[in-house]
Amino acid sequence: MIDAWWWPYVMIIFAGWIATDMWRWLGVLVGGGLREDSELLIWVRSVATALVAGVIAKLILFPSGILAETPVWLRIFAAVCGFSAFLATRQKVIVGVLAGEAVLIIGWLMLGGA
Repeated sequence: MIDAWWWPYVMIIFAGWIATDMWRWLGVLVGGGLREDSELLIWVRSVATALVAGVIAKLILFPSGILAETPVWLRIFAAVCGFSAFLATRQKVIVGVLAGEAVLIIGWLMLGGA
């Protein structure tokens, strides 16, 4: 069975599930009794926000792949437009993401991409 072509895919799915869901369930069990304004949850939210900000900064300043072919000013402009759309729509994340992507793709196409 380990030599089957599909076995690595099963292991990836299984290992990915254990690595993420185990922590989610543990968080539900442990965090169920915490108040939303507790110091621990404020710290967890702060760390999560910092991680997301770090990933976004890395994508803007040190991109890889096709994103590296776009100028830095376009990536920054797309991020600003996405954030503005997020704020303008009462903090709807999907609107901010889609607006930023649209600006980035349209700008890339106008500069001669594709």
